Amino acid sequence: MITLRNVVLRRGTKVVLDDASVVLQPGEKVGLVGRNGAGKSSLFALLTDRLHSDKGDVEIPRHWALAEVAQHMPETDMPATEFVLEGDVRLMAARQALAEAEAADDGNAIADAYAQLMDAGSLDAPARAQALLMGLGFKGAQVDAPVNSFSGGWRMRLQLARALMCPSDLMLLDEPTNHLDLDALVWLEAWLQRYEGTLIIISHDREFLDAITKVTLHLDETKLYRYGGNYTAFESMRAERMLQQQQAFDKQQERMAHLQKFIDRFKAKASKAKQAQSRVKALERMERLAPVLTASDFSFEFREPLNLPNPMLMFDSVSVGYDTDEGEKVIVRGIDRSVLAGQRFGILGANGQGKSTFVKTVARMQRAMGGMITEGKGLSIGYFAQQEMDVLRPDEGPLMHMIRLAKEVSPNAREQELRDFLGQFRFVGDMVNQDVGSLSGGEKARLVLAMLVWQRPNLLLLDEPTNHLDLQTREALSMALNEFEGTVMLVSHDRALLREVCDEFWLVADGQLKPFDGDLDDYQRWLLEQSKEAAKLAKEEAKQALRAARSGSAAPASAPVAASVAAPVATPAPPSAPAKRDERKLSGQARQKLNEQTRPLRKEMEQIDAKMKAWSEERAQLETLLSNAGQTPAQIADAGKRLKVIGEAIEQAELRWLELSEQVDTIMTTG
Repeated sequence: MITLRNVVLRRGTKVVLDDASVVLQPGEKVGLVGRNGAGKSSLFALLTDRLHSDKGDVEIPRHWALAEVAQHMPETDMPATEFVLEGDVRLMAARQALAEAEAADDGNAIADAYAQLMDAGSLDAPARAQALLMGLGFKGAQVDAPVNSFSGGWRMRLQLARALMCPSDLMLLDEPTNHLDLDALVWLEAWLQRYEGTLIIISHDREFLDAITKVTLHLDETKLYRYGGNYTAFESMRAERMLQQQQAFDKQQERMAHLQKFIDRFKAKASKAKQAQSRVKALERMERLAPVLTASDFSFEFREPLNLPNPMLMFDSVSVGYDTDEGEKVIVRGIDRSVLAGQRFGILGANGQGKSTFVKTVARMQRAMGGMITEGKGLSIGYFAQQEMDVLRPDEGPLMHMIRLAKEVSPNAREQELRDFLGQFRFVGDMVNQDVGSLSGGEKARLVLAMLVWQRPNLLLLDEPTNHLDLQTREALSMALNEFEGTVMLVSHDRALLREVCDEFWLVADGQLKPFDGDLDDYQRWLLEQSKEAAKLAKEEAKQALRAARSGSAAPASAPVAASVAAPVATPAPPSAPAKRDERKLSGQARQKLNEQTRPLRKEMEQIDAKMKAWSEERAQLETLLSNAGQTPAQIADAGKRLKVIGEAIEQAELRWLELSEQVDTIMTTG
């Protein structure tokens, strides 16, 4: 078990933990939550021995193997699969031991190394690594592409796959969902549910935590509090605890009364039905979360839009994409939709399908590749970019951003008014002049939110707004969006936010944007079905690629097939009975000829099968022999050398079998 007993931990002058104690049992799945800056990552560093406590005891079983995601971006041209394989430290140690033993021609050491390789599952290790990669969203040839060919977000996925590859008793994951889209997140969730070791996760995704964790560890004001339950259970228990202490709760009760008054007044009015329903959602959430949000000292609301054009947008045969050196690259085409005032869309789709490209086109950040987008009179767009720096300037501070924005939106705004406004988003004192490039991800996200609120938009385009937000700020965003009277188009992997805000969904897939008839649970089921189909296809493609690489005969074999498919063929008349008999006779003769041509090849394949079966049985006997005590050093050495010979023989036989198989396929296809 993991035991922290009266631990004190300082980072410089800041106290991160003060007399903190907690016990975690083996196999428990724990969610570690707390405000940004509370010290969650420092606690991870303490558990991994990168930091040492100033006082108290930290006890972790010495024999436990640890897995965590490295935070640095890898710089290597190593193939992705091999990079992930290196995460399996046991396998790497066994490979190294075998290389050293063979270099020394030490039979005993060779035998030991082969035993280590078998224990580490070396035979299926590449397949396991590629399964991890495909689960995290890598496709086809990407599993063997150089690491350096991937962008930063994809390299972090590689680091995550590398951590999952490592056999471990304790796994520490710090924001593992930040660079994932929804389909990869669903896969990771299922994988972690099956993980048998002790798991501690830092995450701001409440549904992810709810699905995986059974214990919640709250780091609050230098103390650790253990709650038995997932994040929702923790939230409820903590809310009850805070209700007994919090005087500021009355203020939120007044806000709830204001929402209820709006609901009672407008729920029967058709033109305000959407807004009333959104406030019902906000009220339901607030009844449960008011104490938590009060503790966070952060809430905000979007100002009422100056007008609400209806329709806001009309798409007529619109195509979206981007310009390349070779010309236009169209990703989604034929979009024919309307966006009305008060609608709340969630935009779903796998990574790379065009969600962000579509949102950028609507936000006027890039041109449409075709068709026409008609904007309603008075349309005012507020855009939250997935990469915050798309709308921020790294060498300017928050105040300068607001001054520049105020000149465009409200020229009469005074500097003190802008400072006070930034203070509502936790930018106080000298922080208003700190270069944005030096701010944390969460601080940049809050600045973008502040700029959106100031603009008073009637259409909000939000592309992954929660990536760097802590749980409290996410809750505040959810409630602000539910009170917003305008239209919302939201791209997010945060399922809680999608459920709470969106009334309908659009799906971007296969080059099209269409309404998705279902809820998020239906979408997750659809994703799993798509994932199964993709896994089957990827497996077949990998098999064909392996054969082609080893024999070099696959391409010529496929050419006649392609030609026959492409050539236009007139539809023949139904043949007569004599013609059918002649056709069957000729067909039988052709089959006989093909069988005669392939018989020697098939015979050799059968002989190879028999040899490989015998070698496999001998290898199993040698491994059993090595696992039994009482063998002399000479016997162990001989067995080790024989294992090496058998391994090489099986490898050569497999290559020859593939070559023969391709030759048979070629003859049968072209014959």
